[in-house]
Amino acid sequence: MSDLDLLLRTTFGYSSFRPLQREICEAALAGKDVFALLPTGGGKSLCFQLPALARDGLTVVVSPLIALMKDQVDALQASGVAATFLNSTLDAENARSRLRGLHRGEFRLLYAAPERLLLEGWEENLRHWNVTAIAIDEAHCVSEWGHDFRPEYRQLSRLRAALPEVPMMALTATATGRVREDIVRQLGLRTPEVFVASFNRPNLTYRVLPKDEPLKQVIAFVRQREGDSGIIYCASRAATERVAEALAGRGFAARPYHAGLDAETRARHQEAFLRDETRIICATIAFGMGINKPNVRWVIHHDLPKNIEGYYQETGRAGRDGLPGDCLLLFSPGDIAKQTHFLDEITDAQEQQVARTQLRQIVHFAESAGCRRAELLAYFGETYPEPACGACDNCLEPRETYDGTLVAQKFLSCVYRIVRHSGFSVGLNHVIEVLTGAGTEKIRRWGHDRLTTYGIGAELDRTQWAGVGRELLRLGLLQVATGEFATLELTEAGTEALRQRTPVTLTKPLVLPQARRSVARRAGEIECDEILFARLRGLRKRLADERRVPAYIIFGDNTLRAMARHYPTEDAQLEGIPGIGERKRAEFGALFTAEIAAYLANHSRQAFND
Repeated sequence: MSDLDLLLRTTFGYSSFRPLQREICEAALAGKDVFALLPTGGGKSLCFQLPALARDGLTVVVSPLIALMKDQVDALQASGVAATFLNSTLDAENARSRLRGLHRGEFRLLYAAPERLLLEGWEENLRHWNVTAIAIDEAHCVSEWGHDFRPEYRQLSRLRAALPEVPMMALTATATGRVREDIVRQLGLRTPEVFVASFNRPNLTYRVLPKDEPLKQVIAFVRQREGDSGIIYCASRAATERVAEALAGRGFAARPYHAGLDAETRARHQEAFLRDETRIICATIAFGMGINKPNVRWVIHHDLPKNIEGYYQETGRAGRDGLPGDCLLLFSPGDIAKQTHFLDEITDAQEQQVARTQLRQIVHFAESAGCRRAELLAYFGETYPEPACGACDNCLEPRETYDGTLVAQKFLSCVYRIVRHSGFSVGLNHVIEVLTGAGTEKIRRWGHDRLTTYGIGAELDRTQWAGVGRELLRLGLLQVATGEFATLELTEAGTEALRQRTPVTLTKPLVLPQARRSVARRAGEIECDEILFARLRGLRKRLADERRVPAYIIFGDNTLRAMARHYPTEDAQLEGIPGIGERKRAEFGALFTAEIAAYLANHSRQAFND
């Protein structure tokens, strides 16, 4: 067994690495600069924590997330690792005590915000502390092309100048090719080893439902998962308050989280969620960046996200422990109209055009009849190798198709005749108004009420026609013209389909399911004795409360489920249970095996298939 394998098992309690973790650790220990792109839940932290234990000296971890530093350090200390953090939450005496420990070489890992490391005099500190590695977490913050640019991250290049011989590792969960290049350049990485993992999260199930009385839909979804933690993302502060209030009124432990709440209330709600006192957080996108809660079992998008990248990140907060997570998006054409209205208020033309493109991409995802996993991966430039993933609504319950040749002909013909008559193209809504025979001022002014296609679409309502139009865009028969306005024009394929009357197959729109259907066994699922699992969760909660730490600092759900499957009643039987390193086994092992033995005194063991 290698030193890395031994450290992984004895410190963190795991018998195998996740994809690319071993290779990243080995490159770091070889003294190379490293760029690592691992998706949320891919185990980024271990990539710098493990090498820090395998080498001498101090590893400095730069993180913008103050709330996350304490959690990570608590988790490391619970596993017997000498780690500390320095940030603005510490009082003067506490900070001085930690600085003294750093000067004495007591720590293997130091977490700090970038502005702390750039204070006057700190370069001298770093030189005296025997720093042997620097890890830049959330490295996309260094790039103004990234989704969370932070100017103070630009100054981190000074670390390279101050400690030129110290290898540097940059880690992020999302970065386009352009952002990756910018990170390498801004941080001054020297011919780095580059590792890019798959964006696939096989343990997540993706579903989209047409939004219909969303409060009732949310309540029905949550009722089926009463013991689980989840996040509900809403587009507005008012919606987060409304949904949280509705859930709390029905007995669910739910709280809102948004930028309109004062800092103390936000911190209190976040802490309650981390400690499993509140099961549900109803939040705007302000919530999540600083959350290291591995047992979030589900994420609901009450409203349409602004873009696919945001949707991917937010759904990625489910199932970080590798156990199954459910992701539900409630979708309505009304949400498109709301988002479009917000986009109209953007004054910068280029920024508005980018936002419109991103909105079309997330709408395409929501309305698509194809595999949702394949759609997500394609956005990040990755091809899903299977024809169906078996873990999204479209693969589990494929949508019906129909012969849409007639409606496609009407729509394409209307677009063609408007351009021919007026010499310019128009947007989706105007085409629909012509098809449905609307009497708008623009239609009369431009003479579109005299077109042969005026009023020929009375058999469908405006929402249905909008769905047809967006499907024709997806099929490549229409395209959005380049320029300031999002107008429609025929593609070559669309012109050919109109001329040849080519048969067009369309997908029926999303419909509400009549009943919840059983689904196949999901990736990452650990079948276990659910009554014992609940009992072990109760013990974990008591131990966590005594120590004033989140429950997952004691053990993760995957560890408890493995115990509730294998029924270890003595210390030796804990061998092989994931997530139990030597320190945790010594501190908590006897308590959990005693709880299992007490349970078995009154309950029989269940048998499970391998």
